[in-house]
Amino acid sequence: MTTMERSEILRREVRALIFDQYGTIVDMQGGLTEAVTPFLISKGWDGRPHQFVTWWRRTHFENSMIDALCARGHTPYREIGHRAVSHVMDRAGISYSLDEVAWLVGRIVELKPFPDVIGALERMKAAGLGLHILSNGDPDMLEAAAPHIGFPFDSRISVAAAGCFKPAWQAYAKAEELVGLDRSSLLFVANHAFDCIGAKSYGMRTVFIDRRRRPFGETPHQPDLIVKDFSELAEAMTGS
Repeated sequence: MTTMERSEILRREVRALIFDQYGTIVDMQGGLTEAVTPFLISKGWDGRPHQFVTWWRRTHFENSMIDALCARGHTPYREIGHRAVSHVMDRAGISYSLDEVAWLVGRIVELKPFPDVIGALERMKAAGLGLHILSNGDPDMLEAAAPHIGFPFDSRISVAAAGCFKPAWQAYAKAEELVGLDRSSLLFVANHAFDCIGAKSYGMRTVFIDRRRRPFGETPHQPDLIVKDFSELAEAMTGS
């Protein structure tokens, strides 16, 4: 089946899109690198800020997956973030205070969307599609981020409502419940393969935003569509 044919099916059958926020809507790597650079300089660290953020994000992801798999109660995203940043500071040999850790994690709510995002969202909204967020972030973090993103999503859903981090199936099930549409008419959009795999295995349609031009990987849960950015997504979903 061609990309055009797959796009036509999605336009015909999808009624709403659900987006990951961190790294898909907002530029997490670039935004956090910009935020941590002066802090790391002030600490006299001679490493690369970009690498520091990569360590931070990988450690956060690992800790959130451990939290979900242990199934001993959901730990807030912010707390996972504090643990991750503290670990990376220790790894880098940087002295720090708990206030500095909290300040760094707090920069997440100020992240800006990728340049192609808002215009594409407006095109899809004008086409009558529902537009929602499903994020691993805490509810208050999603609300605080809203002015920095600057787009009126129909809802912002935190996985806290499900009690576990994505890609646990319960997170997508809770989004389906709160959006109020059957999973077959929902299109989940993410820049992360694991998130697309989780949504697809639950029964949602998926689109992989391939900003980094990397292979999706071997899995039976392939995305319905792979696009380079939100502009290409809007074109596929509106036909123009």
